[in-house]
Amino acid sequence: MNESQTINLRFDRIHQLLSWNRLKEAADEALQLLREEPEDPDAYALMGRIALRMEQYDQALHWSGEALQRDPENYLGWFVRVNTYYETENMKDASASLYEALRIFPYESHYYFLLANIANRKGRFTEAKEHLEQALELMPENALYLANLSYVEALLNQNAVSRQLAAEALRLAVEEHLVYLYLAWAADRRNDHELGLEMMKNAIRLDPDNKQIRDEYLEGLQKSYLFYRIVLWPGNKLKQMKPWQVFVTWLVLAIVFRPFIILFLIVYVITHWTTKLLVHVKVFGWQRRPKR
Repeated sequence: MNESQTINLRFDRIHQLLSWNRLKEAADEALQLLREEPEDPDAYALMGRIALRMEQYDQALHWSGEALQRDPENYLGWFVRVNTYYETENMKDASASLYEALRIFPYESHYYFLLANIANRKGRFTEAKEHLEQALELMPENALYLANLSYVEALLNQNAVSRQLAAEALRLAVEEHLVYLYLAWAADRRNDHELGLEMMKNAIRLDPDNKQIRDEYLEGLQKSYLFYRIVLWPGNKLKQMKPWQVFVTWLVLAIVFRPFIILFLIVYVITHWTTKLLVHVKVFGWQRRPKR
């Protein structure tokens, strides 16, 4: 077996270890590969991918930087860098890296998906929709992109379109927790609370250790109580308004209905903690919530 075949076998073994989620062994193999191939950008990028999977974000940036220093157009190097910035919620650097990566790899649909999520965070829902449509042009039957677009359409108050996209995503979905998570958000935004809770149940069934999904499932159970949804209604209406409309509304309420605002806030706090307790008892009994 020649040297090139040996290196390829080592790459294959590392990828296999990653698929088995044996990250420590994969890292050891990758370090050995780097000792054997100290100028191979793919080896550095692969080490960055392992670090990202291990949530060692500083190391992920370091190794991806080493890869891109040796090969400025290294696909995996850019993929690791973009996702590291995104996962650490460094949206400024994530956006800059995404646009640079798209300049080199304009057909990578995942990058448009991430840009859509960043736009959503900033409340730029029309821009998010455009990014998702670009992603779907490249991968028209991607259930995750369709589910996210269903959520965005719900944010834009296009409920009929949102439901159509959700149905299409469910038709294509292959038991993917993130698809159900986005569909739960979309249903909740459309005020389809029972459907949203059903979608969240599917998400938590597929990824029970995901803290975000567990927390949102419990929040969904809170919303199953009618009186809690009633006190949430004013806040949900405010979310649909433009900033100046929110300001004017609060100004008028503060001047004309100040006692009622104070009363409403008291009712909201009581309702929030009462339903939270009811959900806790329903799920965990009177025991303390288990830590994970």
